[in-house]
Formats: sequence, structure tokens, C-alpha cells
Amino acid sequence: MPQRTLGEIVRDQHPLLLGPEDTVAQACAAMHQRRVGAVLVADEERRLLGIFTGRDAVRLLAEGLDAKATRIDAVMTRNPVTLGPRATAMEALQALHDGGFRHVPILADGRVAGIVSRYDFRAREHARMDDATGFLEVLR
Repeated sequence: MPQRTLGEIVRDQHPLLLGPEDTVAQACAAMHQRRVGAVLVADEERRLLGIFTGRDAVRLLAEGLDAKATRIDAVMTRNPVTLGPRATAMEALQALHDGGFRHVPILADGRVAGIVSRYDFRAREHARMDDATGFLEVLR
């Protein structure tokens, strides 16, 4: 079975994009409405500035910050790991596993093309990843 590329996976996707000046409250409301776990923070030309996730929201609340007064660029993850549209599903799963995060932005020519999470992959790809991870654990 040929491996799917990330370009295929995000082809018809409309990722949730917000500007750096938007607030955490706006980001959380948009994430809730779209039922997604992350917002890509980008400029007007769709150049990625960072990523804001549910984990960032929990951290903000734990620190006692005001979600309505805090801009997402103050609490987003800057310079997240990204992949290109020609990367494979297995490469994305490996990046997610190695980095311990749930979302990877996909950039094409330096601009946001989409975002993938562990849930975007088929059971067969998860099984291959589990097999590869198990094999690597045996080698340790």
C-alpha cells in the first residue's frame, strides 16, 4: 500500500487560522465551535507565526491569566515543528510521537496549507507506527 502524503490528507481542509492580536477567549470559542484542538496563528499572508492548543489554554488558566485580555501571541507555541505536503503520514506520526504533541502544521511554500493530528490517520498507519515503535524499543 503506498503511503499517503500530507498534501492528500489536507487537500480540502480549511484550518482554523487566527491573527496574533486575537485573544485566548476568541481562540477557545473558535476551537469549540469548530470542534478542533488547535488554532494556527498566522499573518495576513498565511505565514505561520505559531500554534495555540488546548494545552496552552489549560496552562493559561493554571497561571491565572485572563483569557479575554490575553492575546494568543503571548501564549502560543512559537516555531512549532512543521512538515511539508510531500511528507508522508508515517513521517507525521513519527514527528507527533517523538515530539510528544498532538498537532503538526503543514506548510507549502512557507504558507499554511493545513494541520494534522494523530486522529487524521487511518488504523493501518497507526498499526505501522506501533510496529515501528515496538521494534525500536526492542533495539534499545
